[in-house]
Amino acid sequence: MERIRQIEAADETARIACKARWDSIAKPLGSFGTLESLVMQIAAVQGTPDISIKKRTVVVFCADHGIVEEGVTQTGSDVTAICAKAIAEGRSNVNAIAKQFDTDVLAVDIGMKTDVDCQQLLDRKIAHGTRNFSRSSAMSRSEAEQALIVGMDLARDLKQAGNQLLLTGEMGIGNTTPTSAIASVLLGKPPAEVTGRGAGLSTEGLERKIRIIEKAIRLHQPDASDPLDILTKIGGFEIAGMMGLFLGGAIYKIPVVIDGVISAAAAALACKLHPLCAEYLLASHTSGEPAGVGLLSLTGAKPVIQAGLRLGEGTGALLLLPLLEGAIALYEKSHRFDETSIERYTEQQ
Repeated sequence: MERIRQIEAADETARIACKARWDSIAKPLGSFGTLESLVMQIAAVQGTPDISIKKRTVVVFCADHGIVEEGVTQTGSDVTAICAKAIAEGRSNVNAIAKQFDTDVLAVDIGMKTDVDCQQLLDRKIAHGTRNFSRSSAMSRSEAEQALIVGMDLARDLKQAGNQLLLTGEMGIGNTTPTSAIASVLLGKPPAEVTGRGAGLSTEGLERKIRIIEKAIRLHQPDASDPLDILTKIGGFEIAGMMGLFLGGAIYKIPVVIDGVISAAAAALACKLHPLCAEYLLASHTSGEPAGVGLLSLTGAKPVIQAGLRLGEGTGALLLLPLLEGAIALYEKSHRFDETSIERYTEQQ
């Protein structure tokens, strides 16, 4: 945990140099919008205007939730293990998209209820699922810190293996319930305003989910100023793992892509723990879940995809890659003012 103190601001000199290169391209200034800003952000994180994101990995944290006992999901926790094994073996939704975009997939058991016999699944299990947070804290503070360390260590190891970009993903039946609880606390909004149907709850199921979250927040009174208190009382191990990966990105200077609403909750907690973490985060899309916009607002990250996505696993994060690659192609290969007879554009007030 001491490593978090190493986080410092991204390299502003590299950002300025990247902007100067953008402005030298024969096109209206800023005309590639948010994608220009993301490329500049990557330059600041990597410490050079000569950026690359060719080697990248989506890290899918898998965990279970005791709160599933309260009937807040359409399926049982056994589905987590089935899906985690499929991801590890390359057969799931995230794998299909990752293969298309030449991206590695790493599945991590950080807290699944079931032990899965699968060599490709990285075992970093903290416990066999969280506890039912409508009755007791989801985890101990020590367990929360262990999960953060798992994420930070993975960021370090993947950076050392040559990765230039990391993407977050998750698999955990029931994880929109802790996410909605976290959003309620961080945003200061009633659970009814930030809680959605997850994987497809009925109206009756949604109302039950909201009541359970209200009960848990009354019981635990999470401290909105203390992200570890929130994580311990109403969080999840995959949320903690992603939070650690975001922090690790800031420590080891590698950009990390936020996926959907669960990933956004982890990112918001990471930024709450260390605000400079925000400089290392890229947002892919705005989740179709009600808490998506609010949680992303706490990170300052601006998503470029508005498509109502809510599949998870890191699938939305992966869809940012072709947009980034298109922007980088323009940044690196397009003609420049000093190579043409086009008059250079100037900043207008």
